[in-house]
Amino acid sequence: MRILWVKMGGLWPATTGGRVRSLNTISELARSHQVTVITTHGHGDDPDGLKQQLAHCERVLSVPYAVPKRGSAAFAASVAGSWFSHYPVDLWKWRVRDVRREVRAALAKSDTDLVVADFLFAAVNVRMPGDVPVLVFAHNVEYLIWQRLAHLESSPWKRALFEMEWRKVRACERDVCRRADLTIAVSDDDKERLAELGAGIRAASIPTGVDTGYFRPRGAAEVPARLVFSGSMDWHPNEDAVCYFVDTILPRIRAEAPAASFTIVGRNPSARVRELAAQPGVIVTGTIGDVRPAIGEASVYVVPLRAGSGTRIKIFEALAMGKAVVSTTVGAEGLALESGRHFLAADTPHDFANAVIRLLRDPARRQVLGDAGRALVEANYSWPMVAREFEEHCEKVIAEHAYAGQAVRGVDLSRAGSPRHRGARVVAGEHREVGWSHHHS
Repeated sequence: MRILWVKMGGLWPATTGGRVRSLNTISELARSHQVTVITTHGHGDDPDGLKQQLAHCERVLSVPYAVPKRGSAAFAASVAGSWFSHYPVDLWKWRVRDVRREVRAALAKSDTDLVVADFLFAAVNVRMPGDVPVLVFAHNVEYLIWQRLAHLESSPWKRALFEMEWRKVRACERDVCRRADLTIAVSDDDKERLAELGAGIRAASIPTGVDTGYFRPRGAAEVPARLVFSGSMDWHPNEDAVCYFVDTILPRIRAEAPAASFTIVGRNPSARVRELAAQPGVIVTGTIGDVRPAIGEASVYVVPLRAGSGTRIKIFEALAMGKAVVSTTVGAEGLALESGRHFLAADTPHDFANAVIRLLRDPARRQVLGDAGRALVEANYSWPMVAREFEEHCEKVIAEHAYAGQAVRGVDLSRAGSPRHRGARVVAGEHREVGWSHHHS
């Protein structure tokens, strides 16, 4: 297969769950197929390092682009611009003219079999439908994140903004999924949510993976009563999670275990998160090159997420390192985990704190949970296994697209040739307009 992979927001260093998932999937596909990657890079990204990481790819092109950050003049301009369009702010700010131009050029000069629009944000830079089938890789159900944040927001005016945002995101998400030949989610729950957005949406799912060789038990001693959370701290659901934990859960834990400490590991912590370091027992690391030593110090790994979608690679990484995990239901959503066997689920501050306290007092129980989690991910969720499922979906989309093209041209399908020339679906009686192209130029 000749695949054009479009990803906004960079891929290297792999400091987010989305980057980890995409980078490993691309790396596995590039072992057997010709993959061209078009992405963007901003401050702190390493486009030269990305090319080294994806040396097996046919071509890797990274366009310089600094996404507007909250509080900046550019972000305010994005908000204003989105108000006069059907786009939500979260998509408006990822419309990049140079990326659209490079995508058009790549499709014009090469015999591309498939375009992968990685995240909803990439889809607004890809023409759909076109001559080449498009697969949308949906790491999250994006509208659900904003909907959950709206429900958590106490400020009336912020809640109103979040309400408007999630409704606009849902409309765009529905439109993109309808136009795509296939949308791949990262859990069965998300697959069903996407399919339910509207008629004509084709959705499938693949599991989340983890590098079980890189993330493994280190043999280092835990720091007594050390609690750890890791994640990109410039992602709003992660920021909400650690603030919620420090404000409502950690005091309950420290009342029973005064030595308990909480380490927040992750890049670009906001001012709100940095201020948490002033609280007793709280450590904010900021960006670090290798999260494994910090995770290795954990007596218990905590995931107090209240919003979000998709699946949390961070949980699989902690399990792969043999750590006992306590998570909210939202945090563990979409993962094939059994509470009480692979981790402990807790959704109220009282229940979450009690689950952590019980584990801090019971090293043997922590060991049992950690061993079960490690065994689960090692047996079922390596990246080669996950990427093979993704590859099968790609092959099917290409075959269906070619088959539909031959049907439209009146080709004798009983004499169709190789799978590459036999593919894609016909939407009977449906005239599919190019809905995004006039926004792309």
